[in-house]
Amino acid sequence: MGDSISEGTIVDLPVAPGEFVQVDDVVVVLETDKVSIDVRAPEAGNLVEILGEIDDVVEVSSPLFRIDTDADAPEGGDAKPIPEEVSSEIEEAKAPAASTPAPNPPAAADSAAAPKVAAPPPAAATSASANESTAPAGQPVFLGQRNERRSKMSRMRQRVAVRLKDAQNTAAMLTTFQECDMGNLMEMRKKYKDTFQETHGVKLGFMSAFVKAATAALQEIPSVNAYIDDTTKEIVYREYCDISVAVASPAGLVVPVLRNTEGMSFADVERNIAMYGQKAKEGSLSLDDMAGGTFTISNGGVFGSLMGTPIINPPQSAILGMHATKMRAVVNDKGEVVARPMMYLALTYDHRLIDGREGVTFLKSIAEKIADPSKLLLEI
Repeated sequence: MGDSISEGTIVDLPVAPGEFVQVDDVVVVLETDKVSIDVRAPEAGNLVEILGEIDDVVEVSSPLFRIDTDADAPEGGDAKPIPEEVSSEIEEAKAPAASTPAPNPPAAADSAAAPKVAAPPPAAATSASANESTAPAGQPVFLGQRNERRSKMSRMRQRVAVRLKDAQNTAAMLTTFQECDMGNLMEMRKKYKDTFQETHGVKLGFMSAFVKAATAALQEIPSVNAYIDDTTKEIVYREYCDISVAVASPAGLVVPVLRNTEGMSFADVERNIAMYGQKAKEGSLSLDDMAGGTFTISNGGVFGSLMGTPIINPPQSAILGMHATKMRAVVNDKGEVVARPMMYLALTYDHRLIDGREGVTFLKSIAEKIADPSKLLLEI
């Protein structure tokens, strides 16, 4: 589970006691602070008992279920009758719950399946009647529903909330902005995207250019790639670039890491991003996929964001925010007003470590490399 994980919450039980499971069938789904993990059957057999219920918090190394591995697989897809001794164990496990039967079981089941909706207080109806009776003649009275719904925060969302607030409380965060002309990069992509896909088997996107531009800028301004060790009061300079790329998943925002991007090609970056994107959709990202990272790139532009101030991902010292590309009127080198595809870039950095000159220089370096992609090839 990783050294940083000590417990998890049971969020799904795909199979029930008494069912036959094959090797690698998912028996329990756990949600940790970072990812959801499928706990699979190590051997085939009849599932005797599940040692927990949905929403139970279980510690690392605690048992989760028991399997009778001597049971034979059912024929024709029908479940094999459970041996008498196994059946008695299941009944014993259910005994505490059965000793206090709940009144009106069907209603209880229906209420459990439905979302919890808080009914309006009795005073609401009285207030509405009063409003109706005292409203001036001819003035409409609106009596729409005012329902509320509660949903339990996932462990991942709780962890994200804690980490982001810790970042605000610890780092002296400052954001600088820069506009970037996307025209040349868009032309390059349009010209070579088909050939690129035929050659490398992956689509050419814009993220690979930003990853390579950020990597080059990190090597130019080492302090942006460093972090403060608060325990020893030292600055740790890292001579490698591990770039975290924010990816949306069904469970929330996850940040897998592209490792040693200084040695990656455009194709390498695109292949790894595509792999992580697929794993995020499937919910199969591992803790190792998201561990570490020296710098983060967050692309809010895919959702239409025009400008924003991203929050640092501790213990990193800076994060780059990409935004939507929009056609805007700009003045070119000849003094002419022309329409160009422009993007606002934002760099939030820890001012305790990174001075304003370094932060601005770093972001300007990225913008210049994106505006003229040939600089990436020439490493200038």
